[in-house]
Amino acid sequence: MTRFTPLILAAALVFVLPLGLEGQRAQELGDAVREYVTTDAPVIALQGVTVVDGTGADPAPGQTVLIRDGRIAAVGPADEVDVPADAELHELDGHTVIPGLIGMHNHTFYTTAGRSVQLNYSAPRLYLGSGVTTIRTTGAASPYSEINMMREIDAGQTPGPRMHITGPYITGPGAGGHMHVVDSAEQARRVVGYWADEGATWFKAYTRISNEALGAAIQEAHSRGLKFTGHLCSVSYREAVALGIDNLEHGMFTNSDWSPGRGPDECPSNLRADLAQVDIESEEVQATIRDMVENEVGMTSTLAVYELSFPGRPPLEPRFEEILAPEAFREYMATRQRIEENADESIMPEVFRKAQEFELAFVRAGGLLAAGVDPTGNGGALPGFGDQRNHELLIEAGFTPVESIQILTLNGARILGNEDELGSVEAGKLADLVVIAGDPVDRPEEIRNVVTVFKDGIGYDAEALVQATRGIMGVR
Repeated sequence: MTRFTPLILAAALVFVLPLGLEGQRAQELGDAVREYVTTDAPVIALQGVTVVDGTGADPAPGQTVLIRDGRIAAVGPADEVDVPADAELHELDGHTVIPGLIGMHNHTFYTTAGRSVQLNYSAPRLYLGSGVTTIRTTGAASPYSEINMMREIDAGQTPGPRMHITGPYITGPGAGGHMHVVDSAEQARRVVGYWADEGATWFKAYTRISNEALGAAIQEAHSRGLKFTGHLCSVSYREAVALGIDNLEHGMFTNSDWSPGRGPDECPSNLRADLAQVDIESEEVQATIRDMVENEVGMTSTLAVYELSFPGRPPLEPRFEEILAPEAFREYMATRQRIEENADESIMPEVFRKAQEFELAFVRAGGLLAAGVDPTGNGGALPGFGDQRNHELLIEAGFTPVESIQILTLNGARILGNEDELGSVEAGKLADLVVIAGDPVDRPEEIRNVVTVFKDGIGYDAEALVQATRGIMGVR
């Protein structure tokens, strides 16, 4: 079943229909949120914009987007949209409007080679200021911190994206730290049940989990109407699909299907070297893709975090040093230097390009690909900034800019099951929108030029949100 299908939006006025998600209203916002609000008028008209609607449709210049009571009331050419007299007008020639980004692997903690820090203050602000209006946390170092953060955002007491919580990493013996280790099916069912009762709606398996434990955990989640994803290795992609998993993380980078001589529940020690030898057009790779597509298992691209191991990349943006705490920046730069010093020995350039090729092949075969930043690794993938970088990396992989925006928006909503309410610039949906100064289609790097982020029709000052994290990212 092909699910990467553009849906062409009608330009004329479409009346708002009642939807399941309840939008946040301006009067519900506390002072800590309101300080970033630039507009909360009941009716707002964004005029003269180019709309890239998230469905795969071509960019539409000269559009008016009408927002009423937190939802998109109409999208279309100026002469086809009736703007009421009481609307607050925003003349935005030279700007592009896209849907709010949906980050599908977006932790609220951050790591370098020397630190792991829960970012209750800076992560939600940097995500929202970068245009990310919805995240799935996809593994928590501090699950209660994220549950409380979600509740505070929903209550209007903290600025940030709407959140889907996964609970702790669930892995097998040999791991530890902030992960929950299970060594039996019964333990796996118990941990899923506990965190489901606490408010998690997704779960994530990690590299050492057994087939038996993963199967039991997936069954328990599904029995509660919840979903499961995985950063796998000991369980291969085809094995996970057979167990009923809903989503798979990191594209090709964590798949052990193609490791020669791999035993049951074994995570190969040389997985990356195995991947360097893979032929994406081979039957064994195509069989994995077919299994995923036929069983409607989505996949999350996290190219921004894996690029950190590619010598000479990513481009070192001045804003990184401005945002990161000085000690976090030093730690990142030290690791970056070590990677540079060993560039001649690195197989990452070859593996990275194969991973991009795999993601393109998956989508061309009908697979549903979303994306997220995963702000872990050596410290160079920052909340929000890495989501923006994914746009450029997906284009480098061979997707068109319009396809990339669909991957970053509507496809994430589809995996989350919120596509009727989020993910595209369409009348009737919640007004989660990003106003960009420039053109992220012709000049992909301009996706960084976020001016205003609308969430539930409330406009936030993107630069103020980003600057609120200046010098403390990686500390709080």
